[in-house]
Amino acid sequence: MKASDFFTLPASLARFASCFRPDVPPWEWLTQIGAALATVTEPPASRTLPPGVSVEGRVWLHPSVKLPPYATLIGPIWIGANTDVRPGAFIRGNVIVGEGCVLGNACEFKNCLLMDGAQVPHFNYVGDSILGNGAHFGAGVICSNLRLDQAPVVIRTAERTYETGLRKFGAIVGDRAEVGCNAVLNPGTLLGPRALVTPAIAFGGHLPAATIAHARPAIRLIPRRD
Repeated sequence: MKASDFFTLPASLARFASCFRPDVPPWEWLTQIGAALATVTEPPASRTLPPGVSVEGRVWLHPSVKLPPYATLIGPIWIGANTDVRPGAFIRGNVIVGEGCVLGNACEFKNCLLMDGAQVPHFNYVGDSILGNGAHFGAGVICSNLRLDQAPVVIRTAERTYETGLRKFGAIVGDRAEVGCNAVLNPGTLLGPRALVTPAIAFGGHLPAATIAHARPAIRLIPRRD
């Protein structure tokens, strides 16, 4: 299992490519987010902020990033072009965001990587997680990142078991995967590209590409032409 099975690092984040190798397990990228941000040596550009936006530490914002009347940004954070930060967003440390993303109202982000077009628009928690290009969360989706017993997260697929060694590990969400409103992704969840999780369920484990998970067993989606 490797990162390239789930997503492709977009051109907007090419400056970080040395830290995010496509041939390693995707959860290894979580340990590289801080190192990737450390490679940014230029100082953050000065910018006039709305009165209610609090910024602490090193926060790099593309000039086209849309800021709300109030939000909290605690660095290190790097946010790409044309991303929309909405009211009440709490972005706290080791966060990298690509182009055209939505960091929604009353959403919290920490130690995460969002690729181009990822949308997390309403009342979500994204911690120790990676969202692929065009991934989308419905309102209230939670990436649970800590087991109840606080033991390291173990991933079990149909083929084998992986010892990640990570105590904090939320979800790996592939390109264009979708998660319905008020679903919970249990620690160590892996969603393949275009995988779908229906609303209001708790899902954990590995959901293959183009497969839908609901209260009944997962079913295969009919491929579509793009």
